[in-house]
Amino acid sequence: MLHDRILVRAENDGERRSGAGIVIPATATMGRRLAWAEVVATGQHVRQVELGDRVLYDPEDKAEVELHAATYVVLRERDLHAVAAPRVEDGGTGLYL
Repeated sequence: MLHDRILVRAENDGERRSGAGIVIPATATMGRRLAWAEVVATGQHVRQVELGDRVLYDPEDKAEVELHAATYVVLRERDLHAVAAPRVEDGGTGLYL
């Protein structure tokens, strides 16, 4: 990856479950919704994200690429909304904005 680009593997975009266990099909229309993904590669100028972190991004602002029959998303670091990482100290949630 070059510069401030991040390569992520998007989590399943299929059906979801509500907190009560109700299955919500992938075809259900919803308002604008952010998505989680796992970081698999970073460019040399990325400062806040490391490999294996989970990141929150807007799926409407993405560029998809297929590598070895797997689909990935290329993002800029500034397009991320949040990072969930186990390295966060002070007993927090592991999520920082």
